[in-house]
Amino acid sequence: MNAPAKLEGLEVGYDIPALPGMDEADIQTPCLILDLDALERNIVKMGEYARAHGMRHRAHGKMHKSVDVLKLQERLGGAIGVCCQKVSEAEVFVRGGIKDVLVSNQVRDPAKIDRLARLPKLGSRIIVCVDDADNVAELSKAAEKHGTTIECFVEIDCGAGRCGVTTSADVVKIAKAIDAAPGLKFAGIQAYQGAMQHIDSYEERKAKLDAAIAMVKDAVAALETAGLKPELVSGGGTGSYYFESESGVYNELQCGSYAFMDADYGRIHDKDGRRIDQGEWENALFILTSVMSHAKADKAICDAGLKAQSVDSGLPFVYGRDDVKYIKCSDEHGVIEDPKGVLEVNEKLRLVPGHCDPTCNVHDWYVGVRNGKVETVWPVSARGKAY
Repeated sequence: MNAPAKLEGLEVGYDIPALPGMDEADIQTPCLILDLDALERNIVKMGEYARAHGMRHRAHGKMHKSVDVLKLQERLGGAIGVCCQKVSEAEVFVRGGIKDVLVSNQVRDPAKIDRLARLPKLGSRIIVCVDDADNVAELSKAAEKHGTTIECFVEIDCGAGRCGVTTSADVVKIAKAIDAAPGLKFAGIQAYQGAMQHIDSYEERKAKLDAAIAMVKDAVAALETAGLKPELVSGGGTGSYYFESESGVYNELQCGSYAFMDADYGRIHDKDGRRIDQGEWENALFILTSVMSHAKADKAICDAGLKAQSVDSGLPFVYGRDDVKYIKCSDEHGVIEDPKGVLEVNEKLRLVPGHCDPTCNVHDWYVGVRNGKVETVWPVSARGKAY
């Protein structure tokens, strides 16, 4: 298999961990690999769910930071576009051809606002979140300067305790300001309850979402009374999408981690009490690592340490194995408990990272594998785009 033109001239082991056509056994480690079959099944499943419930799915790009993965989500899952957290991320997706982009965050720095206001010139719908009337004037000034239209969501703090307003009166006040501002369009509500996504208990998550949904319904009713019915009410994550889709008020989901899955999300339970990585979603993202030392009889040392992953949500687990356990890491080393001494030097293992989003952000490439072969290699397009 010939490598795509964008990969030509790249040296395996220096520029890139693998090239299409290579055996999985020859991939250089540590690196991120994608089980393409599992990834595609996850994407198709979410797409079918969204369609069956009359929901738009705006895939969250902050998780994978990849134009290629997002295009797969559009093609196989019917995703209508992307949401991301930073202007620089949005620029990557717009330049990559994505036509509907939400910055699901506030943008206040004048230079960032100016860059945001230029993006519609590239042919994409641009939406941004607002939680302060002063920001409306800032966005309007930049949109007028560039002759573009920026669409705006009013963000509601529905339980995460971060950005967003907390009263329907404030929602209406800001929406009116947006509606009256040159160069802006009021598009709807951002209402993502991020604080409850990783609560293990389904019932506890539901209680948090019930409170959020009540807030959103009140806000929508107040907006309709003011003659400002929102086109979109957007939110919902991998730990809650079923609540938003059955709320009768949300019409857009923002799920991201479902496509890859990680150890932390995998621990939460569905309505039947099962872990969601044991039926609802499949693990599709792995850190491929190699055993580099077995000088201690009961411990193997692998090459995936802190610089290959984020452990903010806990350590990774060794996929498909119950005889060995990843127990500790330092900058460049991972310690694997191997009480029976079953691992061998150069043996490769798949690790499921604790938290996929920041783990993906420390890598340059995804290596897509199928049937033991490298099928594709995709850049982590927005890697490091944090501004």
